[in-house]
Amino acid sequence: MRKAALHNLGCKVNSYETEAMQQLLENAGYEIVPFTEGADVYIINTCSVTNIADRKSRQMLHRAKKMNPDAVVVAAGCYVQAAGEELKKDEAVDLVVGNNKKTELVSILEEYFACTGEMEELETVIDINDTREYENLSIDRIADHTRAFIKVQDGCNQFCSYCIIPYTRGRVRSRKPGEVVEEIKRLTASGFQEVVLTGIHLSSYGKDFPEGERLSLLDLIQAIHEVEGLKRIRLGSLEPRIVTEEFARALAQLPKMCPHFHLSLQSGCDATLKRMNRRYTTEEYLECCRTLRRAFHNPAITTDVIVGFPGETKEEFEETRKYLESIRFYEMHVFKYSRRNGTKAAEMPDQIEESVKTERSNVLLGLEKEMSLEYRKSFLGTEAEVLIEEEFQWNGKNYMIGHTMEYVKAAIPFEEGLKGRMVKGIVAEMLNNEVLFLKP
Repeated sequence: MRKAALHNLGCKVNSYETEAMQQLLENAGYEIVPFTEGADVYIINTCSVTNIADRKSRQMLHRAKKMNPDAVVVAAGCYVQAAGEELKKDEAVDLVVGNNKKTELVSILEEYFACTGEMEELETVIDINDTREYENLSIDRIADHTRAFIKVQDGCNQFCSYCIIPYTRGRVRSRKPGEVVEEIKRLTASGFQEVVLTGIHLSSYGKDFPEGERLSLLDLIQAIHEVEGLKRIRLGSLEPRIVTEEFARALAQLPKMCPHFHLSLQSGCDATLKRMNRRYTTEEYLECCRTLRRAFHNPAITTDVIVGFPGETKEEFEETRKYLESIRFYEMHVFKYSRRNGTKAAEMPDQIEESVKTERSNVLLGLEKEMSLEYRKSFLGTEAEVLIEEEFQWNGKNYMIGHTMEYVKAAIPFEEGLKGRMVKGIVAEMLNNEVLFLKP
């Protein structure tokens, strides 16, 4: 029995694929061990979203080979698509496995061991931009038995000027709804009560299906809603243009739908959005937020913002700050623009100094902290339902903690046997700035 260790870098889609690869190895008889010395095979599911991600991927590959020079080190995923030829020359890397080839991991390893490492004939990296086939990875168990991330879509057709992902993940490819529903049924039967639908560009789900079989993300959500035993459906990041009156009203009719929406923004300035090749205006985005707030009571709206994008002037940043302040998000993920080789933005003039990016980031992080606390406080005195996830200690006292439908952390007095259960109560106070306290 060979021992295998896996390490994941990057997004929730990568995490899902790493979990799926681990289960493929387990089913083939491999013993899964921690990512420390002693493994016979190391699989690093790489990320290539920024130059820093590339560097971290290389570091993990070299760390694996250093831990056991005799082990087989496998580079998988997005960095392989971006730098496959470079990795093939890297002495720390024995195998490269690209996207849409991860399902073949076990057979690739078997062939590698059978031919003692001479694998010139085996195709393990494809031109990801030439495929329209969805890679059918799946899972039937996860360590966390309350919430499961489910990959339903891959690829992106947007080509934002700062992003390499369309080149590493390829064009939009969607998973068949029946396969998604069957996977969720298996996970629900295993004890999961909440699923999070994820994808590289989730809003594009179904757009690649043939005419006559065309389905939308809404169609998929409505099918999932029928799964018996499932209590909550949560969505990953959405493009704002998917939020129409029809979409929002239809979701609001589904009791299992969590009123928690991550609408990717990136900038609150139209000129910057245009340079980013984002295909909406700030007014259109604002209307999407209004639409959600008309359909749902006090929904959690979160977003991503990039500061220091090439050409962002002091005036443009201030325009963004005021815009964000006016929308009142629950949470904002603030990123300093990171130059990514191979993208249009990397070649743009007027690149911003790192010190300016840091200053602007700190301003928005302060605003985020203020808005997030304001949103959490809006639940004081109201009833909330929490899916209990784990034990929690605060100021020497024991609690049980989980998340509300809006994905706000909430704690209740400690009690054995509550993990995985839904608990209702009145939000009596703030335990701290990030956690509500419920009296059941």
